[in-house]
Amino acid sequence: MKPPIALTIAGSDSGGGAGIQADLKTFAALGCHGTSAITAITVQNTLGVREAFDLPPELIRSQIDAVADDLPPRATKTGMLSSSAIIEAVAEAVRQRHLEPLVVDPVMVAKGGHRLLAEDAVASLRRRLLPLATVVTPNLPEAEVLLERPLGTREEREAAARDLVELAELYRSGRLRPHVSAVYPLADAAGALSAVAGRRSIGKVVIAPSR
Repeated sequence: MKPPIALTIAGSDSGGGAGIQADLKTFAALGCHGTSAITAITVQNTLGVREAFDLPPELIRSQIDAVADDLPPRATKTGMLSSSAIIEAVAEAVRQRHLEPLVVDPVMVAKGGHRLLAEDAVASLRRRLLPLATVVTPNLPEAEVLLERPLGTREEREAAARDLVELAELYRSGRLRPHVSAVYPLADAAGALSAVAGRRSIGKVVIAPSR
């Protein structure tokens, strides 16, 4: 039996600890054949990011199409999408090539503090990509940016998980569907908070304490 195919759409990490390289290792460990579309080249190691260069949106789309034409993925994950133009190109590809289920990791800032998402691209992430997601995995700072408010307490984080589901549903359909109100926050052993919603909107939001 052939292994299932997974696609990662993200930046390249020369240090191998994140981005495309980390995703492909994870896919392999889970028994999947990993494919990729590189969105950016970063110059980094364990000490931090030195430089980052975005690839043209047209080239990113071409990579996605090349994979989908021959190796259609069973699941797709996004990582570093640093500009509105890149987000728009990826969101269009996800819709047109039916690249679901989709895991959206809204990468914004590298561990060392280097910004990986333009400030003016946050609105595009909310409006264009979140409504397509099956799972969203922001860390606490990213969730705060997406919701434009601090999340200091457990109660605020549980509310944030529900609100991210509702935010995506509003952008997807222009209104809240009844099933979105039935969202239950969960906490795992690592302290990550999750919200489970209906199958036609975001299925799960995981808010991790840190990346």
